[in-house]
Amino acid sequence: MSRRALISGITGQDGSYLAELLLEKGYEVYGVVRRASTTNYWRIEHLLDRLQLRAADLLDQLSLIRVIEAVRPHEFYNLAAMSFVPASWDQPMLTGEFNSQGVTRALEAVRQVDASIRFYQASSSEMFGKVREVPQTELTPFYPRSPYGVSKVFAHYITVNYRESYDLFAVSGILFNHESPRRGLEFVTRKVTDGVARIKLGLTDTLSLGNLDAQRDWGFAGDYVRAMWLMLQQERADDYVIATGESHSVRELVEVAFGHVGMDWQTHVKLDPRFLRPAEVDHLIGDSAKARTGLGWTPVVDFQSLVRMMVDSDLARLERTPRTPGVEAR
Repeated sequence: MSRRALISGITGQDGSYLAELLLEKGYEVYGVVRRASTTNYWRIEHLLDRLQLRAADLLDQLSLIRVIEAVRPHEFYNLAAMSFVPASWDQPMLTGEFNSQGVTRALEAVRQVDASIRFYQASSSEMFGKVREVPQTELTPFYPRSPYGVSKVFAHYITVNYRESYDLFAVSGILFNHESPRRGLEFVTRKVTDGVARIKLGLTDTLSLGNLDAQRDWGFAGDYVRAMWLMLQQERADDYVIATGESHSVRELVEVAFGHVGMDWQTHVKLDPRFLRPAEVDHLIGDSAKARTGLGWTPVVDFQSLVRMMVDSDLARLERTPRTPGVEAR
């Protein structure tokens, strides 16, 4: 009998790559989607004939219970969240409802319906924030610097509490920044690669950015979802840092992206204070030794290859899309 997996946030970057991975492994894949006036399925369009989608919402406890009762998954990957850090300053209460209490609702639904379901929670390197040590491990103290980071700390510890209190197989993956051609345009990596593609194609002249000195540990989302799956295949539930162990600045990101298309970034990049965070996180770089040893996980795609992949994808997307002013190409 094939295994069943339930993915909340299946329409997002990670959800789409995870769905691909699980389908390749022979799973029946169910996705949780929110009812909305417009659909946003562009990341999973190529998978829709192989997926089963169910309506539910992290803000609605009963809907989660019903979908778990209907699907009876062996594995539940909770990837749904308010995931854009700057937006958490504009909507701190809603961020908490989704990212903190939403996780509690999901865990409680699992506990009530079937405590044998294996549960994955998407934790974040943003929990480290003002870092206490470099690099960061599973034992590094958290010091979040945004409502998003704070909400993720709550979600992380409520997952630990349900594991220890109710003996659930519940794990958290502390994932450092992971990107892909499916990343949202609001994130700096995709903003850069989309901007480079537009400048190369003559659609615009400038790219406005904030802090070029901010450093992140960037990996490829396709590599990181493999770690999620591996966590739920272990004999014992535990939490893992997933990272490349390399740190790069936004300036390096810009240099690689513009260099890939043979252009000088300094001619086109403009600094704009509107894109600075109220509180910037410090040097985020992860130590994934535990995952490499315990899970046998290693990243495959390096930083330069990732950036070039994203630039090429954005060039191809823009070249094949009819150019209608004011309409974003997908």
